Order: sequence, then C-alpha cells, then structure tokens
Amino acid sequence: MNAPFKPTEKKLVTLIPGDGVGPECVRAAQRIIDATGAAIAWEERPAGASVFRQGIASGVPPGTIASILKTRVVLKGPLETPVGFGEKSANVTLRKLFETYANIRPVRELPGVLTPYSGRGIDLVVVRENVEDLYAGIEHMQTPSVAQCLKLISAKGCEKVVRLAFELAVAEGRRRVHCATKSNIMKLTEGLMKRTFERVSQEYPGIESQHILVDNCAHQLVKRPEQFDVIVTTNMNGDILSDLTSALVGGLGFAPSANIGSEVAIFEAVHGSAPKYAGKDVINPTAVIQSAVMMLRHLGELDAAVTIEHALLSTLEEGKVRTGDVVGYDKGASTTAFTEAILSNIGRRAERHRVRSYRPIRLPKVDPTPDTVRPKERRVVGMDIFVESGLSAEALGQSLEGLAAGTPFRLKMISNRGTKVYPTTGAITDCVDHWRCRFVALDDQADVPDSALLGLLQRVAAHHGWMHLEKLQEFDQATGFTRAQGED
Repeated sequence: MNAPFKPTEKKLVTLIPGDGVGPECVRAAQRIIDATGAAIAWEERPAGASVFRQGIASGVPPGTIASILKTRVVLKGPLETPVGFGEKSANVTLRKLFETYANIRPVRELPGVLTPYSGRGIDLVVVRENVEDLYAGIEHMQTPSVAQCLKLISAKGCEKVVRLAFELAVAEGRRRVHCATKSNIMKLTEGLMKRTFERVSQEYPGIESQHILVDNCAHQLVKRPEQFDVIVTTNMNGDILSDLTSALVGGLGFAPSANIGSEVAIFEAVHGSAPKYAGKDVINPTAVIQSAVMMLRHLGELDAAVTIEHALLSTLEEGKVRTGDVVGYDKGASTTAFTEAILSNIGRRAERHRVRSYRPIRLPKVDPTPDTVRPKERRVVGMDIFVESGLSAEALGQSLEGLAAGTPFRLKMISNRGTKVYPTTGAITDCVDHWRCRFVALDDQADVPDSALLGLLQRVAAHHGWMHLEKLQEFDQATGFTRAQGED
C-alpha cells in the first residue's frame, strides 16, 4: 500500500460519526483518507440521537456548532431523528444553521454494480436547493381539520443554486443543465425558479440549458437517464429526484452528497442511519467514501481524491469483494473487508472506468442584503382573509358581502381548497371549514392603506373566526398573487 502524499499544513475537518451505521461508514472513509497521506486532521464532535437524549432539541450541541464555525468543513454520518423526542431533523438543522444552500448529488454508473440501466453510461448530477421551499418547515393547523405548510421560494435562493449548477457544469466539463420545476401549477413559487434559470442561463452560452416539468423529468429519468448531465431544482423536487437517480445506479449505498454554502460545506451520504444494520459490519460504505472524495476536492486535495476514486473503482472492477446490498446480505462481504480491499488498491488505477477531471467550483457571488429585489412601484389592491366557518359557501358569501358594505372593498370571491365556490360556478366541490375570502378595492387604481384593511378585518372578525391574512399586492404593475380555480 502506497502513501504518496506528504502532509504539509493539515486542514482541520469536523468529523461527526452519526447514528446507526454512520460510525462504521465514517470510520471506513477516515481510514482510507488517512492511508493516502492527505493533509487532513480530524476534530470529532457529536450530533443526532445521543444529543436529542440529552434534551437538546436541535440535536446539535454548542460544541459541534463551534467546531464547524472553526473548520468550515464537515464529514458526517447519517443522523437519526428519534420519534417522540427532539424536534427538527438534526440533518436539516445543520444545513440551515450554516446556510448550505445547495445539495450536490452525483450519480454515476459503477463497475460491478448491475442494474437494469447498466451499460447506458449514466453520469449526472442533481443540484437541489437545500434550505427553503416546503423544507422551511413553517406549518400551522389553521382549523382543527386543515393544515397548512408554507412553500417559501426566494429570488436569492433561486439565484444562488442556479448559478452554482452552471458553475458546477463548467468545473466538471458538462454540457447541459436542465431546470426541473412544477411551474405550470405553482406559477409564482416554482415559476420563480424557472424565470431565474432562464435569466442566468444567458450568461453561460457554452452550456445548453433546458426547462423541464418535474413530473416529466422523473418520467425521462426512468425512460432515458443518459440524456441528463446536470439537473437543478427546488428542495422537495430535488429530494425526490435524487433518490430516484440513486436507484438507477445501485441504490442509496452508492449515493454521496455535498451540502455547499458560501462559508461551510458538509459532506454526507444520502442514505439514512439504517439502525437494523448498525454494528453488524455489513453496511456498504461507498456513499460515505465518495462523499469524502467530494470533500477532498473541495479542500484542494485533488491527488488524494483521484487516488481514492481509482482505488474504489479498481475494487469494484475486480468484483471479488462486494457488499450485501449488491449480492445479498447472506453472501456479501463485511464493511471491514470491503474497506480493506479498497485500502489494498491504493495506488492502482481503474482499467475500464475513467475518473472525471475536476476544476474548483467558483461559488456564486450574490447580493448579501435581504431585499435583493426592489420594485420601482408597488401597491396593495385588496386582501385575502382566511376564515374558519361551518356555514355554506352561499351563507358565508352573503354575510361577508353585507359586512363589506360601506367599506372601500367588495367581496370578489370565496374559494375552498383553491376552487372558487362563491359566487357559485356550478362546480361540485366538497368543502371544508377553511375559506379564502378575497376582498378587492372598489377603486381599482387605489393603493389601499393598512388602516382600511384593518377596518375591514375588524368587521369580519366580529362575526366570523379568521386565522390568516394575505395582502394582495402588485409589483411594477405585475400581479403578485394567483387566482382560484374558476376565478375570473
């Protein structure tokens, strides 16, 4: 076994072993990195289930946060979010605390890992927005029977992740970037990602860019995955698509990822803690090892990264030592044996599978101020009042029309779960006790003051329970809200 690299000044990395199978996978990756002689030093810190049990609701203790603020780089195992105690996912907490706004998930066909797609040359990357969208985690029970989750998509969030996707394509010599959204339905939120992508793509004329609806993207990934190079998408879409893509090349045991931010980078496998396999020495450590390779590239340890990748590919090409997720757990090699096989191949080069050449990714520079979009004109044209009521649509509508009389507003419509139900359209709608009541200004050129909105709200609140308000706004004469199904 060769150790071709002599460390100079070592780069300190926060090491989080994780829960379940995490420590076994992380130790395997750590041994392999150390065997290359890469200039890495480790600072081990806890997070996850053991921390939840200490009563720390985030699952991430202050000492771990301090370590990450110092090192700015993390290699971690999967973290469990126990049921019945703790609050947010510790994984999500780490991503949000350090604004790792992009999740990079490469997917590549590997030798000796047979799937229905073997031989088709799958080699793609999913770039997933990582901190907002539905994963902002802002939920409310608005009535006893209706729950809400806010889907927050920001111009800044879209800008950063889209630019990173194009910069990744440049760094890796990739030719094509797809943007996958559901903007045909969610025209403001998913549409913001689409519009940002189309604008930013003009700055990269050498890279082919194409928008694709996310449902078609999933369809095409199953039908002809080799057509994709880089896919950039919103958080929920990316979570689903990236798990799909990992299945194309053998499953989550072969799925690495990098959480990239302007200040901190966190490297981890996509898979979970798999507690039923913990401590049995049977888990496939490839995903964590590949995540460690991504970390080494990020740190500029390019030779060590190439060496490990060749050693892994050589081991898979030989096909002598294969883990249980590939050949069955009754026949598979142990985690330790697979790690030893890779260690024995340090210094060898893969014969049939090339290692892609990488350049450093140029991280995007984005305006740090909160209000990155500043319209020249804006005005308030009305208000949606969300009302809880057991009345019929007709009875509620007549009541609200009476309450609006003598105010600067008229009731334009009421919708229930997004469908207009008053004035009736004749549609058959199974209503619940959650009504969006849209009031608009009688003067369609007015900029409605808050005092008028509050006056209307007081009238409605005197007769009906309300739980939520939304101003209806226009920005630079463009409508900043959508219509209900059936609304004119």
